[in-house]
Amino acid sequence: MTDTGAGMDAATQAHLFEPFFTTREGAAGLGLATVYGIVKQSGGYVTVRSAPGQGSSFRIYFPRVEAAATDSRPREKAPRGGGWREPGGHVLVVDDTEAVRKLARTLLEQDGYDVLEAADAAEARQVAAGSFRIDLLLTDLVMPGGSGAGLYAELARSRPGLRVIYMSGYTDDAAARDRIAAGAALFLQKPFTRAALAATVREVLDA
Repeated sequence: MTDTGAGMDAATQAHLFEPFFTTREGAAGLGLATVYGIVKQSGGYVTVRSAPGQGSSFRIYFPRVEAAATDSRPREKAPRGGGWREPGGHVLVVDDTEAVRKLARTLLEQDGYDVLEAADAAEARQVAAGSFRIDLLLTDLVMPGGSGAGLYAELARSRPGLRVIYMSGYTDDAAARDRIAAGAALFLQKPFTRAALAATVREVLDA
C-alpha cells in the first residue's frame, strides 16, 4: 500500500508499530500495532519505506501455503457450565477506533459469530434498543459518550443474561477494575492477537 502523504522521518518509523504511538492528535495509536501483531502471528512481516514529503509505502508478506486450508473448528461443543452448545454466538463490539472494531468483527465472524458494531456508547444503545440478540458485549473501557463499565451496567438492566469483556490498552476505570478483580468480567489487552480474542470470548460464553 502506497500513499502520497507527508511521509515520515527515521525517528518516527522506529516507533511506528508500537502500541499507542501516534503523531496525530486524538488518534489511539493502535491501528498499525494491531496490523503488525496479526501479521506476525500469521508468520509474516511488514516493511515500510518513507521519507518526509515523499509519502509512505507499506508491504505485507505472508508465508506461502502449500496445501489448501481446512476448517477444523468443531461444529458442536459439548455442554459446559450454562450449557452453551454452538461454536458461535451474538457479539456487540463497541470501540471508537475503527481499525480495532473492524478487526474484531472480522476475526469473530471468521470464527462463526454474528457481530454487530458501534463506534461509541450512544450508538451501542441504539443497537441494543433493537430486537437483535446479543449474548456478549465486547467493549472498550474508555470511549466517547460514556465508559465501557457504565454501558454494560445500562444494557444489562434490559438484557439480564448479557456478558461482557472489557478491552483497552490501560485500565483506568475504577468500576471495571473492580469487576475484573472480582472475576465478574474479563479483560482483553489491546492490541490483541486472534488467539487471545478467540480464547477470551469462548471462555466468557462457555462459563
